[in-house]
Order: sequence, then structure tokens, then C-alpha cells
Amino acid sequence: MSDAPASPSNDSTEPVDPVDTTDEHLAVDDETGTADPEQVRVRKDKRERLLAAGVEPYPVQVPVTASVAQVRQEHADLEAGQETDAVVGVAGRVVHLRNTGKLCFASIADGEGRTLQIMLSLAEVGQDALAAFKTDVDLGDFLFASGRVISSRRGELSVMATSWQLASKALRPLPTMHKETSEETRVRRRYLDLIARPDARDMVRTRAAVMRSLRESFHARGYLEVETPTLQTIAGGAAARPFTTHMNAFDVDLYLRIATELFLKQAVVGGVERVYEIGRNFRNEGVDSSHSPEFSAMEAYEAWTDYNGIAAMTQGLVQEAAQNVFGTTTVTLADGSPYEVGGEWAQISLYHATSEALGEEITPQVPLAQLQRYAEKLGLDVSGKAPTPGKVVEELFEHLVGDHLVAPTFVRDFPVDTSPLTRAHRTLPGVTEKWDLYIRGFELATGYSELVDPVVQRERFEAQALLAAAGDPEAMLLDEDFLRAVEHALPPMGGMGMGVDRLLMALTGRGIRETILFPLVKPAATGARRA
Repeated sequence: MSDAPASPSNDSTEPVDPVDTTDEHLAVDDETGTADPEQVRVRKDKRERLLAAGVEPYPVQVPVTASVAQVRQEHADLEAGQETDAVVGVAGRVVHLRNTGKLCFASIADGEGRTLQIMLSLAEVGQDALAAFKTDVDLGDFLFASGRVISSRRGELSVMATSWQLASKALRPLPTMHKETSEETRVRRRYLDLIARPDARDMVRTRAAVMRSLRESFHARGYLEVETPTLQTIAGGAAARPFTTHMNAFDVDLYLRIATELFLKQAVVGGVERVYEIGRNFRNEGVDSSHSPEFSAMEAYEAWTDYNGIAAMTQGLVQEAAQNVFGTTTVTLADGSPYEVGGEWAQISLYHATSEALGEEITPQVPLAQLQRYAEKLGLDVSGKAPTPGKVVEELFEHLVGDHLVAPTFVRDFPVDTSPLTRAHRTLPGVTEKWDLYIRGFELATGYSELVDPVVQRERFEAQALLAAAGDPEAMLLDEDFLRAVEHALPPMGGMGMGVDRLLMALTGRGIRETILFPLVKPAATGARRA
């Protein structure tokens, strides 16, 4: 027997580009994701013909006895031309096809991109089955084949089929990946991205491994995972603009949560002293390479610690995730550069760092008008409806310092007027015990010594209400239920919040739309509303 001419080599461990790039008729519009209508019509006609002939193109089950990975692992040592008596039933997506002559070849791929060659000869399957294969099977179909495991004369691990069956007929062809697919298309049609690009599949597995590491790290520290409401009567726990909806049963307007903080703190009031949640938050704000309106966030609260203890815990979570997932704290980013998250991370003061970068002393006592003049000289627009000194200082910091913090850095001690849920600093007037963690120029997490005095908390909420009345869309609302809970006493505690999507960005060097499997995107002309 002979191999298919110019058959691509498929390594047993490394995923390959799973699309036959020689079939130019399989072109897909990269902007809309729609296939050539003629190709769709041809495939639908095949489906109808199969059904009319009593052949099920979508069987409920096929007799799979081994996976592609198992066949490769168990027969990795076969030499070129060697045959076995091992009979297997395997299935996968057809990603390569040569169906001319008396010997036909197909490569099927599993979900991790591993491929296995299927060989169909006239002698083994007969004239009718071989002819049907040539007529009925297309790239993208799921194919089942049963036969002996062999190694072809070219050394390609194969199954010499004695029978085959369609497992699922693809009505749309796969894209031709010799043409670079735009990021927009890959995001909108993530299923094609997963089929065609190993990096996309790797990100799914990396994210799952990071999530598992985070949960295991929390468990090892005695934390309990809980779930809090996504629909809330008051959008609280963060300075952010919420999405709104209406509940018909209660005839009330509700908000999609912007944070989990207030409910998690109520759990601490009730005696759950170490608590965390990983879940979706929603913020009706901008969209860019590091912001998504729907994102995964992690929040954790611990009694009897402060923002120093929470910083140490956060550093441990990130370093353990890198070690558990990649086997090292020196991760390799998308551009191939190394990035170190190990060791002790730097800590700087927000006010001191801003002063050094600006060349002027900035303290919590500097008037708003003076801060605005500094911002104007730098070309920063801080003319919001309700500017405060703290907000302007943070804008100055972001522009002068934050965007340039490459190594992991805790930026400590933020203004009181931007941190309404945070305890005032124990020694420094005008600031709170809050830190933001910067990695590679963006904010990854934030941590606090939590405010537990219900009287001061009410005063902070009332100040926020005044900002809201003055036109600040991100100001917090006064939450009487939360205040009532805090009046039953919160123990001294620390808390933190981290963007899970951003953690993946930090560890991989990918953009946020790469780390989210199905990110929300603007509707396309086709009417699609989600990637």
C-alpha cells in the first residue's frame, strides 16, 4: 500500500493546523463568517440525499472504542510499514482529505488538535463504501472509522478502515487558514478559532487551570466559596455604571451586579470569616483591550487581617497560579518575552510616586483647583460633572506612573473620596488603607483594610449620594440593608478584588478578548450578538 501524495506530517504530540489549506473552494468571508452559499447548498443537498437513502447523517451514537490520543499513545513505537491486529473505532473532525483512486486518505482531529490518519482502500471497504466516502464526506465533517492500527510506508500512524460512518455532517465548510483571519472574525466566530488555532484551544485550558489553582489556593487557606445575587436592588460595592433591567414579578427595576463586595461582607457579619466568590460582574462602561462590560471577577474577605495581609495573600495566589499552570513563576508572554512574577513585589505610595513624576509635591491637602491646573498642563481632561481631589490625583497617577509600572507593584494609600468602603489610614491623614496591584502597566487587583465602623460608613455613603446628585454616574448609592448588617458588627478585616480575565492577560500577554472565551461584541450586520 502507498501513502497519500504530499500528505502532511502529523506529529504525535504537537497539535497541527487542523485545516487542509489546499482546497480553495472552502473560502469563508472573514468579516461576516458566512460561507459561500453554493457550498452550503451542495452540502445540504448531500444531507437530503443521505436521508432519502436511509443513511443517518447525524446518528445518536457511533461505536467509538478509542480516542485519537489513546491510539497515538499506545502505538507510538510503530515503525514505518508495521501493522498490528489491534482493531479500534475512532472518531474526529475531518481536517485533511484525499479521496481519489483506490486508496483514500483522511485526517481526523480531536478537540486538542491531535490528528490521526484514516486510510480507506478498495480491498478493505469495497467499491460501494469507497464510492460513498468520496461522494459524501467533506472537510469539517465528523467521521467514524473502524479498523486495524498500522503505520504507513511513510511512517504515518493510521487506521486501515474496514468500515466508516458519518458522525455529523458539516453544512458549512471550514475556513482556509492560509489566509490570516482578523481578530474581529476570530472573536465573533470563536468556534472556528478553536477548530483552527492551537493558541485558542490552549487559552481555554490555561484559563481552566488558573481557575482551578485559585480555588485550590483559597481552599488551602481555609476560605469558603459562596455565590451572591447577580440581580440586585442597589448597584453597590464599586464605583461603576451599572446595567439596569426590570423584574415583572415584583414590578421593580434591578441592576446587574457591578461587584460582590456588599453581600460577601454580610457573610462575614454572619460568621463566615474567610469567604470568596468567583463570578460574573457587569459594568456599563467602555470597551477596549483591557476592559469588557461582562467580566469574571474574584473577591475575597478575611477577618482579623488588614491590607498588608491581603497583599501577601494576593501575591501568593498569583504566584501559585503561575507555578501550578506553567511550572514556573517566569512566564512566557505571547510575544515570546519572559515575565517574572516571583519574589517579593515592589510597594510604592500613590502620592509619593505622583509627586516624584510630576515634580511637584502632591498631598491629600492640595486643593482641587491646583490639581486641575496640573492636569491641564499635562493635557488631561478632568472636567467631569463632579470632580474631586482624589479623582484628579488618580488621573495624574495613571498618566504619569501607572501606565509605566511593568513589574508587579502594589500602589498603596489612596484618597478617601475615591475609596468609600475603605478604612482611613491609621497614621496618614487624608488617605485610606487601600492598594492597587499593577502588572505590565494595568491594574490587576485592589485590596483594602475594610471599613467596619457603621457610622463612618453611613457618612461615606451620604457623601457618595451627594456626588450622585451632582451628576456622577459612578457614585455609590446608600444601601440601608448593608448598613443594617454592618451595625451588627463586622470584625477587623481585609478584602481584595481581582479581574480573572486580567490575570490571564498578565500571565499570557494576550488581550482581554483572547482570555474571555465568548466576549460580548457589537452586533454585526448578520445580527449576531455574541462571539
